[in-house]
Amino acid sequence: MTTVSVAKKVSLLFGVHAHQPAGNFDEVLDDAHARCYKPYLDTLYRYPEFKFALHFSGWLLDYLLRAYPADMDRLREMVLRGQVELFGGGDTEPVLASIPECDRRTQLAALSDRLAQAFGQRPSGAWLTERVWESSVVTCLADSGIEYVTVDDYHFLCAGKNTADLTGYFSTEEGGVALDLFPISEALRYRFPFSPAPDAVRFAESLATADGAVAAVYFDDIEKFGIWPETHEWVYGKKWLEQFIEGVLGSATVGTAHFRDHHRAQRTRGMVYLPATSYIEMNEWSLPPQQAHDWADLVAQEKAANRYESRKPFIRGGIWRNFISRYAESNWMHKRVLGLSDRLAELPARKLKRRMRELLHLAQANDAYWHGLFGGLYLPHLRRSVWSAIVELEALLDRAKRRGAIEAIDRDLDGRVEVFLVNGSVQAVIRDDGWGAIHELDLYRLRHNFGDTLARREEHYYRKIVHGAQGAHSGEGIASAHDRINFRHPISPDDLAADVRPRAIMVDRAWRDGAEVRLEYALKQASAGRLTLAVADAGLSKTYSLNGEEVIVEYAFGDGVAVLETELNLAMPSCDGVLGRYLLGGEVPGGFGQMHRWNGVTELALEDGVLGGRLVLRVSQPVAIDAAPHHTVSQSENGFEKIMQAVTLRLVTPRPVSALRISLGAA
Repeated sequence: MTTVSVAKKVSLLFGVHAHQPAGNFDEVLDDAHARCYKPYLDTLYRYPEFKFALHFSGWLLDYLLRAYPADMDRLREMVLRGQVELFGGGDTEPVLASIPECDRRTQLAALSDRLAQAFGQRPSGAWLTERVWESSVVTCLADSGIEYVTVDDYHFLCAGKNTADLTGYFSTEEGGVALDLFPISEALRYRFPFSPAPDAVRFAESLATADGAVAAVYFDDIEKFGIWPETHEWVYGKKWLEQFIEGVLGSATVGTAHFRDHHRAQRTRGMVYLPATSYIEMNEWSLPPQQAHDWADLVAQEKAANRYESRKPFIRGGIWRNFISRYAESNWMHKRVLGLSDRLAELPARKLKRRMRELLHLAQANDAYWHGLFGGLYLPHLRRSVWSAIVELEALLDRAKRRGAIEAIDRDLDGRVEVFLVNGSVQAVIRDDGWGAIHELDLYRLRHNFGDTLARREEHYYRKIVHGAQGAHSGEGIASAHDRINFRHPISPDDLAADVRPRAIMVDRAWRDGAEVRLEYALKQASAGRLTLAVADAGLSKTYSLNGEEVIVEYAFGDGVAVLETELNLAMPSCDGVLGRYLLGGEVPGGFGQMHRWNGVTELALEDGVLGGRLVLRVSQPVAIDAAPHHTVSQSENGFEKIMQAVTLRLVTPRPVSALRISLGAA
């Protein structure tokens, strides 16, 4: 009897996602291009038979088209010759599930239009930011011409599927509107490009079947191919990418294909309804610290017992939206943008400006809203990009439809009212939370929120800092950023201490007879452009008002206060760089990154070259001022680091007689 050998085949659907946060520095973008984007495209250009998918977020693509037209011409040639399938998505890389339906559609349309104009191809597939899946996004994607999206195989495992089943695409629906879903292989994500190239090719070959209808799906960050630690030398210097491509092209088993071609040629593997989730690491990062400790301990326990792979679909962590509820700063940005989206939607068409929509999209960029190994909530320049868009957009909306001088609303849905004082030049937002402080301070001319800072709080990864954990990588190849433990700065226990008071502007403390007086401000009186709060037991009140580009704070003292300290946490874009400095009495005593103590001060200026302006503090009677940088400790793919978030000024007024006036404004 003769045995007939049936050749096995597998289609490798290979995609990469390129993104840089809106507001990132030009030098970062240029370095990313030099170390990753350019060598990646140059390498793939030499192998026209190797088909792959590529997603650029719109903000990054716009930069590359301006700064590197020759490389984008090369990409255009690769698209025209049929080598590259372009993927769409939200233009500024928003988490689609977290923004209103109308904005989802304009975000998707903006990137699709950009791709059609630049490369002559409209996308059939879309990349979901951080692979955040919620079924509510189905309708906007389908209505925008998107036929399929890629999400992690973990999403499918959580829906009851087996890894062996995930060799093609599945279908889902929402309200009868259908969308197809490709499962990204975690096994491939952790091998490309970290395992030696021959091993990576052999693993892809091992997925082949006799019917040849199976797909091995890879779609992940292009930054793994040159920007992550060690990867540039590994991928290009040691030629991992070249070896991998040649190994795939030389294989009798693996062949590359476009998602769109596989989608047309093969039938769906059936219906599936996915839970709200993201990639598995995000489920850990989004948990509060103690719950994240418990989650990590449970995972370690299951791995030690060799049960983790079978049980990980049931060890569910948090969801991406947890970042909005965990971090008050993220929640405030998010709800402010939702409010501006509502205002924009209400404008008549004749008052709409293209710039308004662009700014709203920029304010929805995901990076500044979350934090884990990645995410930019801890990075001041990324939050500043969001706030700059918010402030500029609000100024345009105010010109189109003027607001009142004072408004009270629980904008962030935390059960406490925020009072907005606005005069067209400056806006101060005071939260009715007992502290009586300015939560947001916007100067429209500079498009800046001086209240944009971040409180110090406990984080799950602090446990690694305290216990000196080591990375888990072993074996051949190089380590993923997920496995690295590295310290970019020395970190002390004091650096990890959580704040006990908000990092706001005009946060007060008071003493009488050597004892601290408990202060809890309550709203007392509000009128057009003027707000008064009071602590009845201490005979203390403070009134906020606006005058041009100045915020004026007037204190009235009774017998209950002998010494007053007020703390101002001011977001200064220069941080501890050379362009940030103090001006006192015509002299420069130092920069924002230094600690200072001054006595008898009535005027202090903060000059910021990045901001392009100066903030001046004036006090009606001499005070002592302590100045210090406010740092937080965070993690990134490069290690643990200290980041300056704000300038902290503490004004101490001994023996106030009856009143004190402080004004803060631009010069």
